[in-house]
Amino acid sequence: MTDPRLAAPATDASQKQKKSKKEKKEKKARLEDKNQAKDERRKDKKAKKAKRAQTEDTFTEPDSKRTKTAAQAKPAAAPSKAKVSATSHPAVTIEDATAFYEKHQISVDGDMGHRPYTEFSHAPFDADIMQACGEFERPSPIQAACWPVVHARRDVIGIAKTGSGKTFAFAIPAIQHVTNRLANEKQPSGKKDKSTAVARPMMLVLAPTRELAIQIEEQCVKACQGVTINAACVYGGVSRGAQIGALRQAAPLLLIATPGRLQDLVEDGQVDLSNVSFLVLDEADRMLDIGFERAIRQIISHATYSPRQTVMFSATWPESIRKLAHDFLAPDAVKITIGSDNLSVNHDVTQVVEVLEPFGKNRRLEAILRKYHESRTNRILIFALYKKEADRLEQMLRQRGYTVGSIHGDKPQKERLEALNAFRDGSFPLLVATDVAARGLDIPNVEYVINYTFPLTIDDYIHRIGRTGRAGKKGVAHTFFTVDDKAHSGELINVLKSANVPIPPELLKFGTTVKKKEHKEYGAFFKEIDPNVKGTKIKFD
Repeated sequence: MTDPRLAAPATDASQKQKKSKKEKKEKKARLEDKNQAKDERRKDKKAKKAKRAQTEDTFTEPDSKRTKTAAQAKPAAAPSKAKVSATSHPAVTIEDATAFYEKHQISVDGDMGHRPYTEFSHAPFDADIMQACGEFERPSPIQAACWPVVHARRDVIGIAKTGSGKTFAFAIPAIQHVTNRLANEKQPSGKKDKSTAVARPMMLVLAPTRELAIQIEEQCVKACQGVTINAACVYGGVSRGAQIGALRQAAPLLLIATPGRLQDLVEDGQVDLSNVSFLVLDEADRMLDIGFERAIRQIISHATYSPRQTVMFSATWPESIRKLAHDFLAPDAVKITIGSDNLSVNHDVTQVVEVLEPFGKNRRLEAILRKYHESRTNRILIFALYKKEADRLEQMLRQRGYTVGSIHGDKPQKERLEALNAFRDGSFPLLVATDVAARGLDIPNVEYVINYTFPLTIDDYIHRIGRTGRAGKKGVAHTFFTVDDKAHSGELINVLKSANVPIPPELLKFGTTVKKKEHKEYGAFFKEIDPNVKGTKIKFD
């Protein structure tokens, strides 16, 4: 009889062998599954690539990684039965699209497979939403180029001058996105979370200033009238308690905010951004200029909904904006540029520069107001550099019998809004403002801009004069230039030359030198140095 103690080792070895075979078999099966999944993904990728190659709705070759403007691209002749992408309209041919891009100096960096919506009838948005555009004949260039790409759920970077219609470029497709999402999720548009009373928007717009945020809210409300989607706006300078109460009552699905106030509300648990699936950064360059980068990054870190679509608009394309786009937009984001990446002057604005003695500005202002404001009803925007200067100008003009208001940083928000609304509706046809009003604001029918004091930067000058000549209309910008402003003469001369404006001889006397831009951290005295250059020894006798 066999001793069981002697048989045990053989039994253990047999079990270990069986276990090893089983593990090998399972490992092999897992490897086969993994390889099969890779093959399927590879096939899907090839199929998608082949489908793109067959689609006639492109301006560049599928395998080309070079960026081309529409003017440079050479599309092949379309067959009689060309395939049209879901975001294109059959009435717009490739030739029409190319001509449109050339005419409006539009360049596209990325997928150019979406033909522009050159007419409102081309856009696949609900009629209730599109009624907000009823006062316009056709989409603006930035709207025509951006709408098909945004509608295709692509991230977009839009670079365009002020007054180009950027608000509706993102607001219309964003509201359509929210409408579609509500329908798919079968949620009522006004549903409130009564358990927490926390605002949980689906769409978020960040803007640099209170006035621009309020303006965007007005445009969004206008587009939301037919779809009953609530919108709200939060910004600094007013009571937080009142805004929190308004958020709880409205339960907005569209939220427009300045970064500082929104950051406070998010940290206090009053706003939950985890439901945001459509994010807009408007006037992104301005938000970074005034120090909102850290707040923006913290806010976006709370917008965790996936997939999230992000749209960024800016007047310029500096390195700081490129970094922000790289960090928060998809790698295949489409960049659409109207004109140039650099800030450019609006050619619908006639520029008049007058060189004066500093003490002669008041008398000259009264003289040109008698010329430009003879009817006492047309809108004129007068820019001052300092808050006290704005108050003094307002008081002086009121004493001269003019109906005038003012907006600047020292005024309470309520008074600023009242003055702005009175200017818009014509109650106060004259408005004195500091540069707080120079960017982003859309005030219709401003016939004249008067720069009483030249701004601190040439960019601010371009934004100031961009308050007139908007939406295809003509305007005049009259600028006072004194010896105190001579450091900006070279930049101003370059701007005037770019717009083919005759240069006043008095201005040329100040020189054409352009001051080097200051380093953002070290100021004008910082010099870029090459660390590889060896030092030079100097011997003293």
